[in-house]
Amino acid sequence: MTTTDLTVGATREPFVDKPLTITDFVRYQGASGDMNPIHHDSSFAAKAGYPTPFAVGMLQAGVLGTFATDWLGAENVRSFKVQFREQAWPGDVLTYSGTITAVREQDGERLVDIELACTRQTGGTHLRGWATFVAPN
Repeated sequence: MTTTDLTVGATREPFVDKPLTITDFVRYQGASGDMNPIHHDSSFAAKAGYPTPFAVGMLQAGVLGTFATDWLGAENVRSFKVQFREQAWPGDVLTYSGTITAVREQDGERLVDIELACTRQTGGTHLRGWATFVAPN
């Protein structure tokens, strides 16, 4: 992306991921050290009132962050935050998207604000995100 492409309303082509699996959850849990059984143990999830184990939200938050940094550069990140909106389940196909919402000057830097989303194939929003980047050269 060139700096001339950094205009309010500009988007990046959405990324559609493969369907989620419990194996994805377990792999992330092993890497993160968060072994909460609600994300991999069907009996535990059922006892807690869920139909199946559900996604580890931080896994999708990481994918959303990568979506943003692949667009505007990891070296340019100034802030990144997410909000968990609804659970994602095994078999869900998630789409990651983003839109530039502001281009502004602050402290001598040209900043780009983006809104991000991770949506389920149902149309529901799994995650919302916001990030600020220094405009890449």
